[in-house]
Amino acid sequence: MEVLTTAEMQRADQLTIAAGTPGFKLMLSAGQAVAEAAQALVEEGPILIVAGPGNNGGDGFVAAAELAAQGREVSVILMCERDQLQGDAASAARGWKHPVLPFNPQAIGRPALIIDALFGAGLSRPVDGEARAMIEAINANGAPVLAVDLPSGINGTSAAVMGAAVNATETVTFFRKKPAHLLLPGRMHCGRVRVADIGIDAQVLDEIAPQTFEDDPDVWGAAFPVPRIDGHKYARGHVLAVSGDAAATGAARLAARGALRAGAGLVTLASPRDALAINAAALTAVMVRPVDTVVEFGELLGDKRYNTCIIGPGAGIGERTCDLVHTALGAQRRLVLDADALTSFAATPERLFESIKSSQDNAVVLTPHEGEFPRLFSDLSNKHPGRSKLERVRDAAERSGAVVLLKGPDTTIAAPDGRATIAANAPPWLATAGAGDVLAGIIAGLLAQGVPAFEAASIGVWMHGEAGREAGPGLIAEDLTETLPAVHRRIYDALGVRAVRYGG
Repeated sequence: MEVLTTAEMQRADQLTIAAGTPGFKLMLSAGQAVAEAAQALVEEGPILIVAGPGNNGGDGFVAAAELAAQGREVSVILMCERDQLQGDAASAARGWKHPVLPFNPQAIGRPALIIDALFGAGLSRPVDGEARAMIEAINANGAPVLAVDLPSGINGTSAAVMGAAVNATETVTFFRKKPAHLLLPGRMHCGRVRVADIGIDAQVLDEIAPQTFEDDPDVWGAAFPVPRIDGHKYARGHVLAVSGDAAATGAARLAARGALRAGAGLVTLASPRDALAINAAALTAVMVRPVDTVVEFGELLGDKRYNTCIIGPGAGIGERTCDLVHTALGAQRRLVLDADALTSFAATPERLFESIKSSQDNAVVLTPHEGEFPRLFSDLSNKHPGRSKLERVRDAAERSGAVVLLKGPDTTIAAPDGRATIAANAPPWLATAGAGDVLAGIIAGLLAQGVPAFEAASIGVWMHGEAGREAGPGLIAEDLTETLPAVHRRIYDALGVRAVRYGG
């Protein structure tokens, strides 16, 4: 599903209004959706609505009138004087035939539910003064909170907390999610997110042309590699993973197994001779080949059947790893670079970017976490409060010429052409040693089957998250490859693929 920035959502409203739907009708639909969500969240007891001076407050007034008409006990706190409201918000307030309470935290009382209609997604300056005191009082009250569009205090596009923000139990938004519903820290404040249809035609997206999407099968389903009944392993690609020395072999084995489980027809581990016995003893379906030098690696790539490489997990940091990367790029192989491969270029990132851009295949995926990302993109660190993770990853992809995947609970993937996906399905117990190595392998396994780099990264991240959910709390990295078959079945079911499950 598409994800819209605050500006893009405003454009969707404008296009809908220009096509003949009054803005107040959209507000009525939004307020009714809020009322419906409130009834579902708390079936009885008094409801308090905290309304701001803009359209978010207007939605709150519509919800107040609707809930009162349904027999609920409702009260409204208004941030400004009633006669200061303008436009559709003023029209909505006229539908509330009861007094409003003063904008004072003591007026909150003990409601069964608080509806936060204070600020909308376009908040661009820090919350302070009375507004901040009200937000803090809402959070301290203990009642469940339903946020309208976004919890007050969250910037809809950057997901930043603007000084202080409401901690919502649930959020109801309209037409499409915004980045802050998926990115941290905004997502931490949203609770469960409902997306309500308020009468905006999806055709407006044709003109808006959004480039950000929530990472799920609806986005990349057409690119998912479904094996053919008459297929064979050689048609599904051959991944070559580079192992570290005898003291650092596990990461590459995890990646290799992830590639095989993701559907690659064959996987070979390029192993230093001093680690050959260790790797061979620990692997069965994954083959092992002795490779000590960059020259030997290049000779191995002389076999065109090795169409994809993984370099980084346990590979070691230094010039040798840089040379392995340049060799793979020079051989025009599809490539996943992770961990040590990224850190090896910390002093000379432009060397890597130039090599990527000169590669004719150009199917390269970089998979840093937040600690590794600034080693390649030092000016795009997460310390700038106004720059969202989405913006940073987009800038990195454009600069490097690669698909960049910045890992985390809100893993974000961007292509050099500006397309991006944000994942929201990773369970917290996925943060464990070796999980990233498995992810690198999954992506490589998809690349080997001919999946384009952006789609391979997006599919890999989603499958990785679902494998973590399938394994459950307490998982270790080895569990992820064991749960991938169940994830495959889930994707086949979602895509309506019968031939694979039932043989015809």
